[in-house]
Amino acid sequence: STYKPLIHSKCFCPALTQLHIGTKMSDWGEKSTADLMSRYVSKDMGYGVPKEGWRICLAHEFKEKRKPFQAKDVSLSNVMEHIGLGIRYLKWWYKKTQVEKKAPFIDMFRAQPLRQIYGAPLGGIGGGTITRGWRGEFCRWQLNPGMYHYKTVPANQFTVCLRRAGQTVYQQVLSVERPPTLQGWNWGYCGEYAFYHALYPRAWTVYHLPGQDVTLTCRQVSPVIPHDYQDSSLPVAVFVWDIENKNDYDLEVSIMFTMVNGSGHKDDKSGGHWNEPFHLEKDGDAVSGVLLHHCPAVNPYTLCIAAREKADREVSHQTAFSPKGTCSALWNDLITDGRLDSPTGSSPPTAKGDKVAAALAVGCTVPAQSHNMLEFCLAWDMPKITFGSREREHIRRYTRYFGARGAASPALSHYALTHYRQWEKSIEEWQRPILQDSSLPSWYKSALFNELYFIVDGGTVWTELPEDADVSGGLRSENGGLPAQPAVIKEYGRFAYLEGQEYRMYNTYDVHFYASFALIMLWPKLALSVQYDIAGSVVQQDPTERLHLMSGRCSPVKTRNVVPHDIGDPDDEPWQRVNAYLIHDTADWKDLNLKFVLQVYRDFHLTQDRQYLQDMWPICQAVMESEMKFDLDGDGLIENSGYADQTYDGWTVTGPSAYCGGLWLASLCVMCKMAILLDNKEMYQLYRSTLDKGSTAFDKLLWNGKYYNYDSSGRDLSNSVMSDQCAGHWFLRASGLGDGEFKEKIRSALKSVYELNVMSFAGGHMGAVNGMRPEGVPDRSSVQSDEVWIGVVYGLAATMIHEGMLTEGLRTAEGCYRTVWEQLGMAFQTPEAYCEKSIYRSLAYMRPLSIWAMQLALNASQRDQTTLASTGTTDQDQCGKNRSV
Repeated sequence: STYKPLIHSKCFCPALTQLHIGTKMSDWGEKSTADLMSRYVSKDMGYGVPKEGWRICLAHEFKEKRKPFQAKDVSLSNVMEHIGLGIRYLKWWYKKTQVEKKAPFIDMFRAQPLRQIYGAPLGGIGGGTITRGWRGEFCRWQLNPGMYHYKTVPANQFTVCLRRAGQTVYQQVLSVERPPTLQGWNWGYCGEYAFYHALYPRAWTVYHLPGQDVTLTCRQVSPVIPHDYQDSSLPVAVFVWDIENKNDYDLEVSIMFTMVNGSGHKDDKSGGHWNEPFHLEKDGDAVSGVLLHHCPAVNPYTLCIAAREKADREVSHQTAFSPKGTCSALWNDLITDGRLDSPTGSSPPTAKGDKVAAALAVGCTVPAQSHNMLEFCLAWDMPKITFGSREREHIRRYTRYFGARGAASPALSHYALTHYRQWEKSIEEWQRPILQDSSLPSWYKSALFNELYFIVDGGTVWTELPEDADVSGGLRSENGGLPAQPAVIKEYGRFAYLEGQEYRMYNTYDVHFYASFALIMLWPKLALSVQYDIAGSVVQQDPTERLHLMSGRCSPVKTRNVVPHDIGDPDDEPWQRVNAYLIHDTADWKDLNLKFVLQVYRDFHLTQDRQYLQDMWPICQAVMESEMKFDLDGDGLIENSGYADQTYDGWTVTGPSAYCGGLWLASLCVMCKMAILLDNKEMYQLYRSTLDKGSTAFDKLLWNGKYYNYDSSGRDLSNSVMSDQCAGHWFLRASGLGDGEFKEKIRSALKSVYELNVMSFAGGHMGAVNGMRPEGVPDRSSVQSDEVWIGVVYGLAATMIHEGMLTEGLRTAEGCYRTVWEQLGMAFQTPEAYCEKSIYRSLAYMRPLSIWAMQLALNASQRDQTTLASTGTTDQDQCGKNRSV
């Protein structure tokens, strides 16, 4: 069954409405939001631009300029502790980059500098992405799967031409930039007259044309639609231009869209690329444009710029022009009569060293004091892909509907231009209940939808399952394994997204644990597909010995019956060779197996897919049996091994710990629940008795009267307050469990985290620091303990909301949103981490998708309040003796 989250316009607990959180914004938050628009001088707010979202004037400059985390930022004590890692990494990095000529999965020497320019990415899920900056530039490219390059292509622009009584009165590139190339064009649009507004998957740019009494609103639409597994896969975006003429006379208005054949990559000059015009009429609707065939040796593709033809519009084109030099000829062609020459026939293939571009112009008449509109589409067709190893060919999901011959661009453009209104209707129906809920703060509405960009722009691939694929790893259902081709993968395909654009590993599982809420709530079939892929890799092994950089010891790439860290590097061969991560041997990590078990039950709880539960049960048993070996003293509680053996892979933990111990007990709880559902009394008794023992040990060894200590090692810093100490309980609550006898301890722990990690850190304005000392100073014992992890903070906020701490939860999350989106200029590249000052780490990261766990918690609060009002009790399922973790 398909899970659709319950969302109602008045769907949250009464406490939220009573607090008027949405209408009483804090002074610091109000000023932070206002600063982004402080330089906007026009009063024009555009055509149909929504109230909610992220809004910024094109003239805005972010005051704070942060630097990426580098080796020099490590404290002396940590340098001495990790000097072996540094030497081994340097040797490995040199071999990878200089000998193998490959990109390292994490490049510590060439971190991406912060560019405060990005806007909402274009395109659907898994077909590649092109990111358009908030100032209008085409500036981030991921067409080759999982591999990014960050090039702004100056010639990729929209230009407006205004004509009155047959004479051109105004022609302007709609860009604030003044590039050194294309000097024959009119650059330098005044950014104080324009603003950008993002509410993903749509965005608006409003241009008031100075002195012309004309306002242009460009609406950008991508087909990212919850519970839609067809149109959401399409590599297309539509640009709708609404033109408002406030003069007392008619105007002829043309918009020209220019595009280079390529992506700013060096292969743009490799030669052999060519363009051709096209026209496609179908079902009474016609589109025309230019196809830009990009023909490298690996992963060739076609770009397509297209426009919809109508009786009152004139579409014209320039098949090919050179984007170097002044490019005056194209500019003058448009300025002469508002249209382009429209030559027939294709352009010759480019010579090596040359680039080629194309232009498309659409014109219409806009009557006095009236409005008209123009519609453009950008599509890209790379149906067959190979990853870095070049060993296997993969077929993208959208080819199921548009074919895999590489000739789909005209049909894709036609479909997009004739269906985008239905996409928008679906998007509005999905977003409306949240956007119209006046009790929710505006920043939350922006964060919830805009953070969803990473589902598309996480180096995402969505492919068809090959006919000869065997997901089970050879261990079939009758032997405790899986079907060779599980129905959900066969029908809905394979899905993978990167840990981060800079941390290049697919489906990094310890991080996906947090991010998975977005998938299971919005595209549940993709969430289950990922789970089947992970389950299949659990039972596989790769005995190849390799050096792990932290320990300096060799161990197998993959051990049987443990969850992999990731399913591979896009510069190698994902799914076939897993565990690209080689800093630690993750077979000994304490969290991966537990996170699999917790996700299995949460997914079942939300989908009620019993076949999925039955298929996952033997895999859950296998990973729990592997996990049992970490209970060294038989007290029912696992121990950490004296190094960073979990998702905090730079923060040492020894003995029983709050984080892994809590995940362990939560996993035992859901194993009990699954055993009951599957009528397995023997396994229920095993997990029940272990849970009882472990809960007692957990309480005895870690509870200090206010919160759970970081670990039980007795070290000076073992009583640090970890912001993520209730992660196990969070998943129980998200799964309808956990409303039990330890509820008050959980609330006490969360209050301690709020008072110390949130409000005693950076004035309460930056979210929750990972580790805080009881005396109110950050734990600086590791490179991660004094960081804020945005995705962890959103999960913490969700836990607070589950426990009735709504005000605290929203305040906690608000600090992260405002820091990232309003202070640091990191829109659409939310990092893994930032410190209080100076640095950040790993831009464009997976974990912040956990903000959707907040929405799940808000939905659950509403259901609990409704049930409480009608029956006097909540509908929270409880585990055994109402055990909580």
